[in-house]
Amino acid sequence: MIRLPQNWIFTCILMFVSWTGTSVQAALPQPTLQAIHRSADLMIGETLKMILADDSKASVTLLKLIEKTDSMAGAVREAKVLVEVNGEQKWLTSANYNLPQTVGGVQIDCPITRGYNANSGEDSWALEKDARLRLWPKGAAWIEPGTFVYPLKQRWFATSTQFSNEPTYVDGGDKPDRKKIYYHNDLDFGGCEGLTEVIAATGGLVVSVSEKTLSGYSLTPVRPRYDVVYLLDERGWYYRYSHLHTIDSAITLGTRVKMGQRIGSLGKEGASGGWTHLHFGIKSRQPSGKWGTEEAYAFAWEAYQHENKPAIIAVARPHHFIRAGETITLDASRSWSSSTIKTYDWTFTDGQTASGSKIERTYTKPGAYSEILKVTDAAGNVSHDFAIVQVMGSDDKNLPPTIHPTFWPSTGLKPGTEITFKVRTFRTTGGETWDFGDGTPKVTVKSDGNTKALAKDGYAISQHAFSKPGDHIVTVEHTNERGERAVGHLWVRVEE
Repeated sequence: MIRLPQNWIFTCILMFVSWTGTSVQAALPQPTLQAIHRSADLMIGETLKMILADDSKASVTLLKLIEKTDSMAGAVREAKVLVEVNGEQKWLTSANYNLPQTVGGVQIDCPITRGYNANSGEDSWALEKDARLRLWPKGAAWIEPGTFVYPLKQRWFATSTQFSNEPTYVDGGDKPDRKKIYYHNDLDFGGCEGLTEVIAATGGLVVSVSEKTLSGYSLTPVRPRYDVVYLLDERGWYYRYSHLHTIDSAITLGTRVKMGQRIGSLGKEGASGGWTHLHFGIKSRQPSGKWGTEEAYAFAWEAYQHENKPAIIAVARPHHFIRAGETITLDASRSWSSSTIKTYDWTFTDGQTASGSKIERTYTKPGAYSEILKVTDAAGNVSHDFAIVQVMGSDDKNLPPTIHPTFWPSTGLKPGTEITFKVRTFRTTGGETWDFGDGTPKVTVKSDGNTKALAKDGYAISQHAFSKPGDHIVTVEHTNERGERAVGHLWVRVEE
């Protein structure tokens, strides 16, 4: 049996001190809280017997691993593992907006498989075997209740995201000829520059602000930069908040912040690629003994559910990346409802429609498509999401444009509320047209086309207020000189 000590993270730190011969790390604060889940790295065919957080036992075997890559850059687009837990077998899809599943009387997920490290620029996971599995007791929370909140004040999926092994794409970075793939192991929450508020997901010690770091943290995951804040929580986990437009004056080196305290405002500073988002990531000690990514999608999902209690959430992600002429499956099966989802309705960029949780589509023209998903449950609750499909032509030098729209505020909207809309195109010069979907005239603006990624005025700004309540699907698009379109959508809910 594998039984982790109560302060196993601290034990790992002390082991690291011994291995490296340094005394610096011994000064770090001792963790006072243990995570609910247990992690295991396995080779195919390997079995581990584990003792979980509630002292229940689990026997887990990694039976098979299948990884699918795209036809161009060879990037992993889907990884599946067949696991056996306490005698029950089940296929799990690794990361990419998938939540833990119940198998063999426990909860389990697979945050990472070996293929994601094969053509990546770095190993962010510290994975030394074929796959990592995380196990929770049956019915347990995924992260300790009362210790984690959603890290920004914004509606779920308010705009584009790059989550959990999804290759980066919003800024046009998903390219056919790239040799190294940046799989986004952390969470990129798109938002509105300078307006979307970023808050502390946990209470913790401020170990790094901007370019300053506390003494003694040189051998930790901390990598200081002018737009970044690092917090150390009571589990011994390091939390990274990056690309901040502003950092709150109360976030000072060596102070302790409370869970939910303002960190600053979301931006596009640093190595953002020019699109506005919060890069949120967690590093913890992994089974290899090294610092690696602690996959945070399930934690963010659970926190948002607890705080906002949505009745239904549509999920049409991750994005797709194909050559013209290829066929893909649009998948809405990750959507969730507190009752039962009755219908999955799709409206495509070309005006066609379809129904079903999984739909096959063939794309013949290059461009960036945004396919509208509407899910409705038995209680009549409705949610929308958008499947982004980036279609490449035959010429790898002349790539179609991409687009990033966003808006603020995204919650608490009433008729007459003035809303700020921002948009920027990539791989092309600007020139975007908004259709707010309420019968008002279209509005044309012009962003800088990401000619200078960190330009303060890179996004084109519009203001709009809806006169009536309802679910408004807002469209913005750009067409380049070759006639290739980039289409983006936003779902704006205006309450009575």
